[in-house]
Parts: sequence; structure tokens; C-alpha cells
Amino acid sequence: MPPLVSVIIPTYNRKAMLRDAVASVLAQSYRDFELIVVDDGSTDGTADDLRAHRGARVRVIVQPHGGVAAARNSGVRRSRGEYIAFLDSDDLWLPPKLERQMNFMQMSAERQIAQTEEIWIRNGVRVNPMKKHRKRSGDVFRASLELCLVSPSAVLMTRELFQTVGGFDESLPVCEDYDLWLRIARSHRIDLLAEPLVVKRGGHADQLSHSTWGLDRFRVRALKKLLDTGIAGEKRIWVVDTMLGKARILEAGARKRGHESKALEYAALIAEFAGELSDGSEDSIVLPKQGLSSSDRSALAGSE
Repeated sequence: MPPLVSVIIPTYNRKAMLRDAVASVLAQSYRDFELIVVDDGSTDGTADDLRAHRGARVRVIVQPHGGVAAARNSGVRRSRGEYIAFLDSDDLWLPPKLERQMNFMQMSAERQIAQTEEIWIRNGVRVNPMKKHRKRSGDVFRASLELCLVSPSAVLMTRELFQTVGGFDESLPVCEDYDLWLRIARSHRIDLLAEPLVVKRGGHADQLSHSTWGLDRFRVRALKKLLDTGIAGEKRIWVVDTMLGKARILEAGARKRGHESKALEYAALIAEFAGELSDGSEDSIVLPKQGLSSSDRSALAGSE
């Protein structure tokens, strides 16, 4: 019997878009799946709307609003599959997504996680991702430090891997996926099935990446977590360098806005780790500074 895939859709106040997301899962050519929709405290009638889907194929969990990380973890805890897949409620799967991805995963007994390519739609118009968003395959750790290069809606992983790394960090309101992928990529390959099997719909106002300014604040927290676990060698150098580049700009932005206490926090972080990249000479930085993404620079400059 083919392995069971547990599909987890977290949702919050996206009733209309959720209908399409659920339909795209139910239309999968791979039929050995269970679909768990986690309504994370929606107030738009999502729970009532989901009643039409309740049954053997769709399970619905309604819980108080706790954020996307908590919703995904909750869905996984209640799931049964050997494999786990996530779908954001504003995205869609093409019908062969699970079938092609399961075949790809099972081509190698060592493969524990893989993602597919995506089709990007912004405000109803297809767009091409920028070069910096290009997905890699294999050892993606270093490439993923600057910004997230793995998409939750495109990932399929083993339950064993998810449980081993501990799932999503529920203390992070955003960048929880960035944090998880780095913890995985630290010691595992993340392979890429180079076929666009996910439709990523963007441009709406409630996207977390748009509604939360200064995303690098949370990326810095994720990078600091990695350092606190004792990551060593060249990977530690890469993490320190990336974190310091972001922290320096966050410190400057906090001072500009008059948030002295926050600036002091970043200054202390910089002082704690700067020595790891320096032997005392002015030109001894190991790697060029990464800095903030352009979107975060704009958000930081315009926020009060």
C-alpha cells in the first residue's frame, strides 16, 4: 500500500482563498493522503464554511489564534502519515503535485525532504521570481542564510525528520519557516524537483511577509538560535557573518527612530559575536557583509 501523506493547511481569515486550496488538494492524482485544515481562530466564518468539507477525506481543527507555526504543529500532532506536506491557504497545488513528488522522494532511500518549483502569481498576474529567490538543490544551507529559499507549500518531508528537528518555533510570528529550513539544512540535503507544481498567490494585504515590517529582526533571532546550539566550523562563520550584517543595520535603524533600548540590544549582540570573525586587524573579516534585504531596508526606514 502506498505511504500515507498528511497534508496540513493552516488558515486565518482566508475563507474564500481556502476553498480553492482545499479543492486543489482534493484533486490530487495521488490518493493516499489525509487533509487536515487548522482554523487558527478565524473570525470570518471559516469554521462554518468548512463544514461542507468535513468527512473521511478532510479533518478540521478549530483552535484559538496562535499563529501559523502553532497551527502547523497542531496539524502534524493530529496527523498519521509517514510523510508530511504543507499548503498555505493562499496557495494552490497542481493535480500531479503529490504523485510526482512522492515518486521523486522514493527514488532515493536517503531523501527525507524535497520541494518543487512554483508558479508565482501577484495580484492575478504571473511574475518571474528575482534571481535571489532562485531555488537550489542539495546542500542549501549557506544559500538560505540571507533569505528563505524553501517554500512551505512546496515541501514534502518525512515525519521522522520533522519530529527530529522539533517542528516550527511557535515563538516566531514570522520567519518560522526560515528558522525550520535552516535547522534542517544544517545537516540534511533539501532536494528540488525542478517542475512547477505549486501556484503561489501573492499581493494580498494579509500576507505575513507584507504585514510585518523588518522581517530580518526574526531572521536574526533564528540565526542566534543556531549559534546557541553550538554550530561549528565554516557553517558557524557563515551564520555569524550573516547575523552581524543584519544586526548592524537593525541597530542603525533603531537609533534613527530613537529606539535606544533596542539599538543597545543589537549592539550587545554585535559585541558578543564580532570577535569570531576578526583576528584584530581591520581587514580580517572572513566574508563580505550580507546586510538586509532591500524590502526590509525599505520597511525599516519607513516604520515608526
